[in-house]
Amino acid sequence: MGNRGMEDLIPLVNKLQDAFSGIGQSCNLDLPQIAVVGGQSAGKSSVLENFVGRDFLPRGSGIVTRRPLVLQLISANAEWAEFLHCKGKKFTDFDEVRQEIEAETDRITGANKGISPVPINLRVYSPHVLNLTLIDLPGITKVPVGDQPVDIEQQIRDMIMQFICRESCLILAVTPANSDLANSDALKLAKDVDPQGQRTIGVITKLDLMDEGTDAREVLENKLLPLRRGYIGVVNRSQKDIDGKKDIKMAMAAERKFFLTHPAYRHMAEKMGTPCLQKVLNQQLTNHIRDTLPAFRSKLQTQLLSLDKEAEEYRGYRPDDPGRKTKQLLQMVQQFSVDFEKRIEGSGDQVDTVELSGGAKINRIFHERFPFELVKMECDDKEMRREISYAIKNIHGIRTGLFTPDMAFEAIVKKQIVKIKEPCIKCVDMVIQELINTVRQCTNKLDCFPRLREETERIVTSHIRDRESRAKDQVLLLIDVQLSYINTNHEDFIGFANAQQSSKQSNKQSSAASQVIRKGWLTINNISIIKGGAKEYWFVLTAESLSWFKDDEEKEKKYMLPLDNLKVRDVEKGFMSSKHAFAIFNTEQRNVYKDNRFLELACDTQDEVDSWRASLLRAGVYPERSSNVESEGGGASSSSQDNFSMDPQLERKVETIRNLVDSYMAIVNKCIRDLMPKTIMHLMISNVKDFINAELLAQLYSAEDQGALMDESQEQVQRRDEVLRTHQSLKEALAIIGDISTTTISTPMPPPVNDWRGGGGNRSPPTSPTGSRRMSSGQRPSPGGGRGAPHPPNRPGPLGPFNNSADSPQIPSRPNRAPPNIPR
Repeated sequence: MGNRGMEDLIPLVNKLQDAFSGIGQSCNLDLPQIAVVGGQSAGKSSVLENFVGRDFLPRGSGIVTRRPLVLQLISANAEWAEFLHCKGKKFTDFDEVRQEIEAETDRITGANKGISPVPINLRVYSPHVLNLTLIDLPGITKVPVGDQPVDIEQQIRDMIMQFICRESCLILAVTPANSDLANSDALKLAKDVDPQGQRTIGVITKLDLMDEGTDAREVLENKLLPLRRGYIGVVNRSQKDIDGKKDIKMAMAAERKFFLTHPAYRHMAEKMGTPCLQKVLNQQLTNHIRDTLPAFRSKLQTQLLSLDKEAEEYRGYRPDDPGRKTKQLLQMVQQFSVDFEKRIEGSGDQVDTVELSGGAKINRIFHERFPFELVKMECDDKEMRREISYAIKNIHGIRTGLFTPDMAFEAIVKKQIVKIKEPCIKCVDMVIQELINTVRQCTNKLDCFPRLREETERIVTSHIRDRESRAKDQVLLLIDVQLSYINTNHEDFIGFANAQQSSKQSNKQSSAASQVIRKGWLTINNISIIKGGAKEYWFVLTAESLSWFKDDEEKEKKYMLPLDNLKVRDVEKGFMSSKHAFAIFNTEQRNVYKDNRFLELACDTQDEVDSWRASLLRAGVYPERSSNVESEGGGASSSSQDNFSMDPQLERKVETIRNLVDSYMAIVNKCIRDLMPKTIMHLMISNVKDFINAELLAQLYSAEDQGALMDESQEQVQRRDEVLRTHQSLKEALAIIGDISTTTISTPMPPPVNDWRGGGGNRSPPTSPTGSRRMSSGQRPSPGGGRGAPHPPNRPGPLGPFNNSADSPQIPSRPNRAPPNIPR
């Protein structure tokens, strides 16, 4: 049976398969296997049955094997079969095995001759087999029959390729001797995936059915279409023998007699037949296992290391231990507190690289979203002047005032301050929502205890809602404080004396105009398809212009757009678009960019859009007001111009109060922007952190029974059992690999052969099934060991290209003529 050390190696792989089947990783680890490939009626089933020594495979016309059959042969004292889908059930009658294969095939593929890549796993224990693992694949067919799908050939080829393209799969290419070897589909598929021939073994069947006077000697001697591992011939039972219940032992004896008595094959009879094929396959599989075990060991060790810590925690775990529950509750609450603080303070161990969250999101609300909402509440300039003019006229009443009234300034300022309440309340709401989202993210680690997670979320969220009312009351108090006293003696207030000196302020603005506010990539959407469609550019925003460049090196400027009379409006996201957009347009209905009335810009996320809008606000580009407000404001403004345009004194008063209001509101906005984050931080965020650290555990104890809180979810129980089982299976698999003896000997790879060639063109010299040259007893090597010198009889030589030279007909099989001193 060959090298005993090598034969002992393969049962270890069967043990590995047992270990891996418990964790469902047998396919992923690519265990070494031998795939049997061939056309329909090529004799694949007979070859497999000869290995087992029993009739157990379905037979019939057309495509019979419609699912891969993973056949694991295991040497044992008794004889029986087992299916993976029927664990624990032993089949001693092999007719029942055939029936089970047919039933299991129909269960998946139905009765319409369809095929399926889902394998049937069969183990056969017998004292008459070597330890081999083979895969019987459906026979290659070209023409669909009956209800078979029209693409049946492609389906079968795809399924075969799925198995044989693995580097860890040895290919048993079965070809009948009574067909043209050059047209063998099995050899063609094998060559496609294994062009070097390192894992392909040729099997020639039906040698006894060849026409009289013909033989397959050239094929079996590896002269025609040579394979690196050569060919092995077998003689299977005919259909008549099968119908006559001819015993397989008798068939193998007849096979032996056939090779010993046939004049074309008797010189190679010891290298032919099913027993020889079994030995060769066992040796090749052993070599392959030895080559792949290091990779298996590395994979298993990596998986084991990843589970070590978790398995150690679960080992000795007692779910009903009260002490364990108390300890775990303390650990979970402490971990929740740490995670919440890290997410808020920004020092989390798991940094989100996809979107902003936690403290970063709140920071953005404070310094981008809230200022943006404040600016949105600012009144339109024309509407502001109209309100000031009405206020002045109403204060003077029936009289004509000589001086600019203080009451008009105070009335306008208070009206503007009241408008600040809405964005302030909205800011609190956004922070509260982000705090609740952060709590939910932190409780993800409590999934294994559903009641604890639910109760923790309820208690903390209730506390946040409780603090919400206090925070909003405090924010409204800040606004009321501003309303209660208009401090015209503030150091930053320009006062009446300087109200008309707005030119100084504009000069200060112009000095900062060159300051860069923002840079980044934006896509211009409204570029015609003729000109290339939407393109991405590098944009630079300053206080006076918006420029874009070809790239971020800012060397090639494409355009510079002044910000005068520009506004921003929203753009609905397109049905097929993945980007979010906004548009810039001119309030005087002029073209903004070339022939376009507006410039549509797009970003990858809505957060980027909001950030760019906030930056444009800082540059003085305000959002578009709703159409109804604009129409009302525009109508009133024109009315105001009609009524007061001829009163220069009133115009001067309106301008003075307008400058005063702008100056004072800048002070109020600055104060509110500073106090809002501080107020929310103190009353909301810091308070919630302190509550979680100091009071959460006590409220959990008082809310519900501790034992009920720490009841595990069913998923956690399954996870613990799976981790422990997987960890044990991995340790067993590594122990099995460690048992392999380092003294095991593997057979060397045969030397390469020349490329496959069809027809009767250039042929290789005579070779043995292993690929070495056959030499006569009178040949000996030349002293120099040149390429043209033959090798000793028992030493394989290199098989390079061989040419039939016209001027050397005496020795057509050699590339060079031998030296004169060597006998031919």
